Amino acid sequence: ELIWTPRDRNISEQCVCSSLSLSVSSAATFVVNVTQSSYEAEENHSITLEWTFTTEPDSCLKFKFIIYTLITDDKLSVLFHEHDGVEVPMSQDKQFAGRVQSDKDVLPEGRTRLHVSRLRTEDSGLYVCEMKTDENFGSAAAELVVSAAPEPLQVQRLNPQTENRSRFSLYIVLTLNVTMHLLPDVSVFLTKQPFLKSFSKSLVKTKRQIFSFLERFCSESP
Repeated sequence: ELIWTPRDRNISEQCVCSSLSLSVSSAATFVVNVTQSSYEAEENHSITLEWTFTTEPDSCLKFKFIIYTLITDDKLSVLFHEHDGVEVPMSQDKQFAGRVQSDKDVLPEGRTRLHVSRLRTEDSGLYVCEMKTDENFGSAAAELVVSAAPEPLQVQRLNPQTENRSRFSLYIVLTLNVTMHLLPDVSVFLTKQPFLKSFSKSLVKTKRQIFSFLERFCSESP
């Protein structure tokens, strides 16, 4: 039969306290942070989000799980889930299928990165990284804003009929410009010839008819 003495009880309490102190101290040394608190990107582009976590020198952390989630106003989506070093694709939201990749190579450096490609405007929100080791847990979040891509400039082309009509209108205007310079001189010459006065009047009348026709034609052209 074991009999606990006050001295034994004090030693036991000291061991428990030492164990609790070690546990709290160990948990305090594992902290997850964001490299930057917010990101901005454009639709259809790609982006890399990065988190850091504290590690002890010459330590080899084994993660029970690493989960990246997206929190928006109306839903929570799992982007990437890894359990005991194995990816769990069935946990991933279909919205991110084939567009998300986690970089494991930087884990020994105390970093973790998430690549998201072919961004959509609905990808905007709060991106959370949760990491769990055998004894500790940490998480941090960063905001991503995805803006819509600018619409491409549209060149309006005329249909062939309208385009031909416009070209003909331009030809007529150029012809009119030449006629305006030639007809006055011809009219002056004809009025000085008595036998051509009647022809001169007809020429002036023709000139007016040309002006009237061109005015109507150009007003009807698009």
